Amino acid sequence: MTLNSLTQDQIKEFVRHRYAAIAVGSSGTDCAPASSCSGSGASSCCGSKATPGVDDLAARMGYAPSDVEAAGQGNLGLGCGNPQAIADLRPGEVVVDLGSGAGFDCFLAARQVGASGRVIGVDMTHEMLARARANATQMNLPHVEFRLGEIEHLPVADNSADVIISNCVINLSPDKPQVFREAFRALKSGGRLAVSDVVLTRPLPPQVSSTLEMFGGCIGGAACVDDLTHWLAEAGFQDVRIDLRAESRDLIRDWAPGQGVEDYVVSAAIWARKP
Repeated sequence: MTLNSLTQDQIKEFVRHRYAAIAVGSSGTDCAPASSCSGSGASSCCGSKATPGVDDLAARMGYAPSDVEAAGQGNLGLGCGNPQAIADLRPGEVVVDLGSGAGFDCFLAARQVGASGRVIGVDMTHEMLARARANATQMNLPHVEFRLGEIEHLPVADNSADVIISNCVINLSPDKPQVFREAFRALKSGGRLAVSDVVLTRPLPPQVSSTLEMFGGCIGGAACVDDLTHWLAEAGFQDVRIDLRAESRDLIRDWAPGQGVEDYVVSAAIWARKP
């Protein structure tokens, strides 16, 4: 089965099923190598706080040990960078996290915006939401909430967010221009988009780009910089910056060992502003 043979809804269902398995820590075929944005096999794909290596993965993505500690059980070792590093979050701001998973970046954002701010995590996977909500309750963070929804259709009011963040999730959308249109709609005037995601440095070989496993593993769905820049501008964003992180190749190499995907895909820090 290839990507070209599936509808957008079928692709979303595939992704939803895969990340549900990660959330509950199952160990079936959904966790084959390159099956998530984090690592080289079943143990890291289906990682949890108890899995050796997730803290190390967070460090390789640019998080400090204090970040890992502050996020409690929210760290599943997923992601490809640290959107907090470019978000410039401030006390009192409203933050929306696209594809919030178990809540890792939401909990870090909550620390920065403080009790006067608000953090909304959006995820389409019930199992991830359950895990994130349990984590928020355990950490006593009443200003953090998690909503069921797709990043192409955010359950967020118009002009309500100061900052939208995301970590290695937009590549999983089969309709990336719609994701950016929704982000633009939800942001206030002057609001910022701060995203860590994978991008293409050159076209993927057909045997990689057409494979559903590689799409679900945050490789096959990577877009090129020119396309991302165009989609962001088309949505209405200004001051677009896309900074490639060459050091991320070592991390990405582990997602599909021996397949050379790091020669085509690299993590990037993506920043834009709504005028």
